[in-house]
Amino acid sequence: MGMTMTQKILAAHAGLESVTAGQLIEANLDLVLGNDITSPVAIHEMSKMKVDGVFDKDKVALVMDHFVPNKDIKSAEHVKEVRQFACEHCISNFYDVGQMGIEHALLPEKGLTVAGDVIIGADSHTCTYGALGAFSTGVGSTDMAAGMATGKAWFKVPSAIKFNIVGKPSKYVSGKDVILHIIGMIGVDGALYQSMEFVGEGIQYLSMDDRFTIANMAIEAGGKNGIFPVDDLAIEYMKAHSKRDYKVYEADADAEYSAEYTIDLSTLRPTVAFPHLPENTKTIDEVGEIKIDQVVIGSCTNGRLEDLRVAAEILKGKKVAKGIRVIVIPATQQIYLDAMEEGLLRTFVEAGAVVSTPTCGPCLGGYMGILAAGERCISTTNRNFIGRMGHVDSEIYLASPAVAAASALTGYISDPTKL
Repeated sequence: MGMTMTQKILAAHAGLESVTAGQLIEANLDLVLGNDITSPVAIHEMSKMKVDGVFDKDKVALVMDHFVPNKDIKSAEHVKEVRQFACEHCISNFYDVGQMGIEHALLPEKGLTVAGDVIIGADSHTCTYGALGAFSTGVGSTDMAAGMATGKAWFKVPSAIKFNIVGKPSKYVSGKDVILHIIGMIGVDGALYQSMEFVGEGIQYLSMDDRFTIANMAIEAGGKNGIFPVDDLAIEYMKAHSKRDYKVYEADADAEYSAEYTIDLSTLRPTVAFPHLPENTKTIDEVGEIKIDQVVIGSCTNGRLEDLRVAAEILKGKKVAKGIRVIVIPATQQIYLDAMEEGLLRTFVEAGAVVSTPTCGPCLGGYMGILAAGERCISTTNRNFIGRMGHVDSEIYLASPAVAAASALTGYISDPTKL
């Protein structure tokens, strides 16, 4: 029996000729990731182990991004602890104020993730790096501690679902619409502990930013990971950002999948996930009249340069609707700088939006955009659970940057193709 792309990567890192779904393996790690919320817990756990230090100072990444710049004393203490740990262990990839970005946008940009890697991170959206053909998945802080100490992790080899992507998307249909459509189709547990493997000729029409978005939200369908084949675009991206060697793995022709779906990009419409689950999707044509109070454009899902360009294109020369709060968050310092040089930040400010330093802040209800009772937000983030962005009586609608920007202009969830 053949192996899927994910299974081949795991087999290689476990030193095995082959693996099968359900098999327990111990795999060598190429990168262990933590942030300012999860790293302190991992550091405490690692301190209980009889180890001299981290397994490889170049293969640990600590990114301060959730409450940075620090929002209160507790977050300041957490970052101080991680900062001291990074200094003590000479961690090469420690990113603090002035250098930090939202972790899942920052690490590919810095060239720390490449095709063929096995990566764990104490953050559920670590699955983002599958866009480059890596196996990457979120783990708990205890697993992060073990990974930092030993350079290894235990996995149950996942089965896989194949998503055959065909067709060409129309204007303002993006990777966010693709993954919301898929989650709406299979549900938030439709890929539970499975690898979501995206293939097909339609992938050529998905930019790297689209692919990062799709892989990022694999966890919202319950997936263990999401992964794309390594094509010329992915190779071009890695060569532009990384000096590391990469390795291309391809699924065998006789690889076994638990299910297969075909997604025709040409038939998709801008899609919105209604409260309180990402699976609660409607196309923009089915939304109806939904008044909003706030718009958030950013996050590890949709804070990349292409996302900001689309939003700025829609907002340019216009004003956000009266009473609507619009918060734009470039995902990294480099994206912030590029957006500034392209004039995108001026467009946002002149339209009546505020531009933030890179942070996860509002996505997890941390700061920089907390919702009050009864308020509604349309957001380019990845989760819309009850109380996710603030009060339990607030509502979050997930959408693409195009839909979010269009909605900012009207005050209602709006179709960007009809402005």
